[in-house]
Amino acid sequence: MKKLFLMLMAVMAFGRVMAQAEMDFPFQGGKDVMTDFFAKNILVSDQIRSHANTGLVVMKFTSDVQGSIIKMVVYYADDANLTIPVVAALKATNGKWIIPARQKTYDFIIPFSFSMNKPDAKSSKAILQYLGHRTPITADDQIPLNTVTLLPTVKVVYDFLAPVKKVTK
Repeated sequence: MKKLFLMLMAVMAFGRVMAQAEMDFPFQGGKDVMTDFFAKNILVSDQIRSHANTGLVVMKFTSDVQGSIIKMVVYYADDANLTIPVVAALKATNGKWIIPARQKTYDFIIPFSFSMNKPDAKSSKAILQYLGHRTPITADDQIPLNTVTLLPTVKVVYDFLAPVKKVTK
């Protein structure tokens, strides 16, 4: 009986290892291709640059067997403006996602980190104004995670764009 139990445990452990080995990186071409794709396709708007919006956006999306995104959810965002280029870039990834074998749909969580290059001293006032008034987007209820894959953080770095002062007469 002990041998049968040990044999059963060994088969289950081996099966679990094999199941984990089946899943390659879930973006066609791998991690580096995904990083390059987002580097080229996340367009930081002048509004984000001039308001010095920085922070984190955590997105959850569901992909189908064709690699298309069928649902997106903003799990967390330090600023609503930061979600706009993220959603646009994620929409452009349709058909590029690889889900595990024998799954009809699969959920992924991907964090995006927005930061800016060190601004000059003149720009510091605008940056402090933004930091004092930002309100993050958060979930008010529980978020069941079930089966999901956390992807590497996509880092977005940009240069601050000083707001143009309007001249009044």
